[in-house]
Amino acid sequence: MITMDSIIREGHPTLRKTAEKVAMPPTEEEKEVLRSMLEYLINSQDPETAEKFGLRPGVGLAAPQINVSKRMIAVRTTDHKEELLELGLFNPKIVSHSEETTYLESGEGCLSVDRMVEGEVPRYARIKVKATTLEGKEITLRLKGFAAIVFQHEIDHLNGIMFYDRIDKSDPYKEPLPPKEVIKISKFHGPAS
Repeated sequence: MITMDSIIREGHPTLRKTAEKVAMPPTEEEKEVLRSMLEYLINSQDPETAEKFGLRPGVGLAAPQINVSKRMIAVRTTDHKEELLELGLFNPKIVSHSEETTYLESGEGCLSVDRMVEGEVPRYARIKVKATTLEGKEITLRLKGFAAIVFQHEIDHLNGIMFYDRIDKSDPYKEPLPPKEVIKISKFHGPAS
């Protein structure tokens, strides 16, 4: 079981590496790692389990965050229709995105960052992602709003990018251009990924 002790923190070199592509079909070990990442998100979103094991709630987790430098992410959040997205994905890739940008009004958090980082993190408002599921199915996801932000945050981890790298250092609250949409977190959205 993945716990907070399994998650590496900022400053660890793995978080700055470009993760390796997973050869298809994935090994049983790779599938098990991805399953355990998804299990962490489920456990962390259950208040009783989270308290029992000291888990910070998360909506996404990338393999580099558990010191596995492979292109795997787990996401558990709701989409723009408030439908549950619970996915373990191999080799997710953004294949297209909107011109329009967005950001989380409350800022982004990260399970690998134990401090508050203030500032607006510009993200694409809509993205299209291609990936392979745990079950081996190739899928294409069209995402917008909070779910799109979560996926961009996790895919950044696969490329050695931390969310705060995207904050304008000279003006952390500078609103992104072109036109933007501000996302407020609902009860289904966790603060960290």
